This record gives sequence, C-alpha cells and structure tokens, in this order.
Amino acid sequence: MDNDLGQALDAVGPRLRALRQQRETTLADLSATTGISVSTLSRLESGARRPTLELLLPLARAHGVTLDELVDAPPTGDPRVHLRPVTRHGMTMLPLTRRAGGIQAFKMVIGPDARRKPDPQTHEGYEWLYVLNGRLRLILGEHDVILVPGEAAEFDTRVPHWFGAAEAEPVEFLSLFGKQGERAHVRAAPKTTRQ
Repeated sequence: MDNDLGQALDAVGPRLRALRQQRETTLADLSATTGISVSTLSRLESGARRPTLELLLPLARAHGVTLDELVDAPPTGDPRVHLRPVTRHGMTMLPLTRRAGGIQAFKMVIGPDARRKPDPQTHEGYEWLYVLNGRLRLILGEHDVILVPGEAAEFDTRVPHWFGAAEAEPVEFLSLFGKQGERAHVRAAPKTTRQ
C-alpha cells in the first residue's frame, strides 16, 4: 500500500467520528441505520480497523456524504460544481444553486439542538420557505406561526424575522432567497387564449 493511500485511510476514522458527533448520533443509532456492529464502528473510528468499501458505502449514505468526501479523495478533474453543505449552530444549509445574482435556492435542516431563543433579525432581500418535514416556527414581525409539511411562507426580510425547529425534532425546508428583493413570478394557471 503506498504512503498516500495509507494516510487517506488513516484519516477516515477521525472523519467518521466527526461526522457522527456533528449529527449527534450514537454508535448504536448508526449501527441500527447501517447494519454495521457497534464494535466495528468503534474500531473504524479509532483507526483499529481499516475501512473497506462494504463498510464505507452504508456509512456515506447514513451521513449524507459522497465516498469522495468520506475519504477526502483528491479532485478528479470533474468539471461540475459540487455544492457542499455548511453547518453552523445546529443548522445545515445545502446550496441548490450558485449564481452571481438573482434568486438562490437552499435546502435547510435545523436540528433540535439549534433550538435557541428567538432573536429576530432584518436584512435586505425577500424569502420564501416551504416545509418538507418537521415543524418550522416562524416569527415574522408580530406574527408567531408554526408551519407544517406542505405549507409555505413568503416575506420581505426587512421585516424582523426568525425561524427554527418548533419542537424537539429536526425540520427540513426549502428556502428561496432574493438578496436584492427579487420576487418570484407566480402563475396559478396557464394562460388561456380566446378564439
């Protein structure tokens, strides 16, 4: 085994542990999700066991990362832009678009650990939220509402606003954000032509 490969494999254990801790998942929970024993997971994380493809595939799937990210593979010259999630203060934001201007799309996941005291903020822009899973608490000006899957909200971000998980479960939602205050063009039904 060449030195570079050995170093890459040695780095997988700490990366696995960091991913699991970042998601606040126990070894038992991860074992139930992946079918890999707790002892094997523990040995992988500590570096006492070398990772194999059979172990890495279910772990990558469980953590929501690619194999390349899991083993920190070198760039392959793939010309596509790979948008990576950003996690801060219990909130994960996955960019779905990357453009110089206009409306940007994000998938957001707010974990229960991000339940913090509401602190409404204002900034330039216009935002739309669409709840996929869980319950989203939205404070908008003097309104305090709970949005459930299938519900949406839109608002001018110059109005004081705050959002977070409404209960001790994560909430997933889509966010469309126009930094310059751009608004979506909504068409409820196709135009009909008269003959």
